[in-house]
Amino acid sequence: MGDRYAVIGNPIGFSKSPLIHGKFAKMTGQDVVYEAIEAPLDGFNARVDQFRTEGAKGLNITAPFKLDAFAYANELSESADRAGAANCLKFVGDRIIAENFDGIGLVRDITINLGVKMAGRRVLMLGAGGAARGALLPFLRQEPSELVLVNRTLSKAVALAEEFAGCGTLIVSGYAELADLAEGYDVVVNATSASLRGEMPPVPGNVFRGAKLAYELAYGRGLTPFLQAARAEGVAKLADGVGMLVEQAAEAFAWWRGVRPSTAQVIAELTVPLS
Repeated sequence: MGDRYAVIGNPIGFSKSPLIHGKFAKMTGQDVVYEAIEAPLDGFNARVDQFRTEGAKGLNITAPFKLDAFAYANELSESADRAGAANCLKFVGDRIIAENFDGIGLVRDITINLGVKMAGRRVLMLGAGGAARGALLPFLRQEPSELVLVNRTLSKAVALAEEFAGCGTLIVSGYAELADLAEGYDVVVNATSASLRGEMPPVPGNVFRGAKLAYELAYGRGLTPFLQAARAEGVAKLADGVGMLVEQAAEAFAWWRGVRPSTAQVIAELTVPLS
């Protein structure tokens, strides 16, 4: 029996992680067993304790347990520490090491798979929740000319800006003020939960004018209201978060196994046409 890994969440039936990691293991010749674990909402620690006693080597973390995983770890990477959340754990003896590959996966999808450079460009991120927080450091490390963070509750965006001060040029705004900053973005990223409800973030129509890419973090939902608006404004490239999903999985696999799988074929197989 191969080394054991899993994804843990609640609910977990929707997760593509077993499929993705199964494909990675096959293409790299790694002897691993990967499963899905649905832990009780109040039972994360106990379920992970059990998994570790069974000889597990690592875990991917999905909602709602990223904060629990962060607290459970006894070592934090810089990415996990900055994000305040973990989407991956590695078990080495008594060490429980936390990582967060969401932002790195997003950057790789944008810059490598989609071929849109962020260095020296203006980037707009909608939302200041966990998804945005995890992406801030990787985004700022790309050295955009400016990164604008917009949120309904401005104080939340301000707090993030203060926390990441010194990492790069980060500007915060509420949606009402965005009209004055709206034009000239190269990349517009929707990190809000609006698309999960079939809604559109309250951005002015000209926010997409001149943009090279509109990126929706939600995946598998086709042409969301955000992507519909971007298409109507003539944005050349539209993308959802399936590439980010696969890229963060590849980062985790490489961290665990020491070999990075190819991602292009897996992304193609999981992509839902944006139509």
